[in-house]
Amino acid sequence: MERCEVAVLGLGAMGAATVYQLAKAGVKVIGVDRYHPPHTQGSSHGDTRITRLSVGEGAQYLPIVRNSHRIWRELEALSGESLFEQCGVLVMTSNPDYDPQDQNDFTHRTVNLAQANGIEHEVLSATQIRQRFPQFSPVLDTAIGYFEPAGGYVRPERCIAVQLQLAEQHGATLYKGETITHITSDEQGVTVTTDQRTILADKVVISAGMWSQDLLGEPFDRLLRVCRQKLFWFELEPQAQFAEVSPTFILHHGPGDADMHYGFPPLPGEGSLKVASEQYSVATSPDALDRTISAAEEREMFDTQVRGKIAGVTSRVATSSVCTYTVTPDGDFIIDEHPHLKNTLVVSACSGHGFKHSAALGEALAQWCVRGRSELDLSAFSLKRFDGQS
Repeated sequence: MERCEVAVLGLGAMGAATVYQLAKAGVKVIGVDRYHPPHTQGSSHGDTRITRLSVGEGAQYLPIVRNSHRIWRELEALSGESLFEQCGVLVMTSNPDYDPQDQNDFTHRTVNLAQANGIEHEVLSATQIRQRFPQFSPVLDTAIGYFEPAGGYVRPERCIAVQLQLAEQHGATLYKGETITHITSDEQGVTVTTDQRTILADKVVISAGMWSQDLLGEPFDRLLRVCRQKLFWFELEPQAQFAEVSPTFILHHGPGDADMHYGFPPLPGEGSLKVASEQYSVATSPDALDRTISAAEEREMFDTQVRGKIAGVTSRVATSSVCTYTVTPDGDFIIDEHPHLKNTLVVSACSGHGFKHSAALGEALAQWCVRGRSELDLSAFSLKRFDGQS
């Protein structure tokens, strides 16, 4: 049996950040992952992830992402790697049914949050959007945009690799390619059994993503759903015109949840544009997940999300990928102590918008392990909000 102060189970976005921060603080920590992170088997891949200060999902996220931006820059200085590209974020509504008075509109919510919290931004008209960002020339005349210069994108695989490397330099022990088979807790601590060893830890942080349902048991098995998501890189037209500095973007082009996509600027030398949408209607499981994207799915994505909405993009798919969102009933995170396992903190699910927050959450989780509390207020993500739900 191996002993440690903290064991971190799952070394994706949250786990890598947590094991790094713990090792940095001098904690004897062991990290375990069933694959070899960074990898493409879970949720923390795809080359680019949006980060923005004004998170339209809720004001409770703003302090977290602020801290993450600080930590990305610290990690860049330590590693020499480029992790955070501050190219700006453009959130747009270009909807035939757009109502300027609808404060539930995602762009309006983003603007309101920025105004309330002093986040630097601009509100753009359709004409201004077209002039500054010609790739969005197809927007409707009634379109509205929110531009945040402090936003951009982070590189998930690089972020994970750098944090795991630094964690090992600080003395962390990482076991990759090992599957957790059992977790129990008693007065001695938390016992973690893998297919290769047994670990006794004073405390455990579980950040297992889509494997959390089976690993965590009640009530997580009924609260969490795994949803398959598709990522596409569409080839550009030879004469495609993009702004010299193009932003990451989110475009709502209709009234429904499916009438939305997000994407990134063309990366140098790639000749393609990454675009993706989100779906929450169909659930899957790790064993049943279809990791291939069909030609029919490629055509549907282009026809419903790209054609007539982004200029300079062809229907040819340079590459594609599948990832998963593990989502809660309200779309917010769960960060709380496990109700049945002592000294066990759960950080899942992150409902598809967790990577931008992961660096700061790793810092906060490390503080919880060392001090019993974190500097960030994470009460909004408590399990208590689901009390009474069946």
